[in-house]
Amino acid sequence: MGKSIHQSLEQLDIRKSVVGLAIGAGAVYLLYKAIRAGLKCQPPLCTNSPICIARLAIERDRHGRDSGELRRLLNSLECRQDEYTKSMVLHSITRCVYLLEAEASACTTDDIMLVGSLLDDKDNSVRIQTLNALKAFSGIRKFRLKIQEHFIKVLELIATIWDSELHIAGLRLLNNIPLPDFVYPQLRRVMPALMEILQSDYILAQVQAIRLLSSVAQKHDLLYDILNCQATQPGSLLFEVLVFAERLSEGRNTPHYRAVRWHYNEQSLHEALFGDQSRLADRLLALVIHPEEEVQIQACKVIVSLQCPQDVRVQPSSCQTSRSYFRNGE
Repeated sequence: MGKSIHQSLEQLDIRKSVVGLAIGAGAVYLLYKAIRAGLKCQPPLCTNSPICIARLAIERDRHGRDSGELRRLLNSLECRQDEYTKSMVLHSITRCVYLLEAEASACTTDDIMLVGSLLDDKDNSVRIQTLNALKAFSGIRKFRLKIQEHFIKVLELIATIWDSELHIAGLRLLNNIPLPDFVYPQLRRVMPALMEILQSDYILAQVQAIRLLSSVAQKHDLLYDILNCQATQPGSLLFEVLVFAERLSEGRNTPHYRAVRWHYNEQSLHEALFGDQSRLADRLLALVIHPEEEVQIQACKVIVSLQCPQDVRVQPSSCQTSRSYFRNGE
């Protein structure tokens, strides 16, 4: 009887030892995973400084090997972080893409999708830094098609969030990638928002908006939507506005556009620029003596483009010269 009790106690001790060993091993493994995850998710501290990134670029050129900095930053985006940390990581990614071109070119479309997914973040600073990072990646040709997939989302952000920094970042991105056909319906919907930005008090946003509209003005399917937007008198962005006006003027005189009889409302951009009461050519004559030569040249181009009579369907090169505003030595 005593012997069986003794054996039972020994077996119990063995079981306790095995269980304790298993629990201990499990705890060590969990601790290892936690430490590894923490090291993986922690962004490199030196990337907060552009000098550090520049040094990495110099060392790579000197030794011919990647620093791995951009890859570590991209990996850290997969971890849960607060908004401030995400903004800083994205800001560092933007710097790395510009300074570590070889490492940026080695990235994949999955990396672009990972960065682009942060456009859905609720924090505005994160969205702005995401736009800046995508703009940096758009300088690499192989990523442009993938970045185009975010075109509609960027237009939505620009149209629904009134923030000058977001407008500038978003429009800079859109102006750096080709305009895909599939975004035409969304462009029509956001045209009033773009015109509102154009007439705002934020110069940098105005310039980016006019550049996008200048590109859109070359698309026959969207020309009417621009010309029929409500607008106040055009502002004084001079060169960019003059380029925009020239493209609109040339577009409205093409056979493709003139094949349809369009009707514009009285407050439309068409009436402000090309209506009977606009006197646009007369006003542009003052710019012929503007101190900036590029403004002078562009003003002359717009005036010449306005000489095509609207009741004659001819190419711009066939415009009548008898109506020139430069006759009689003017």
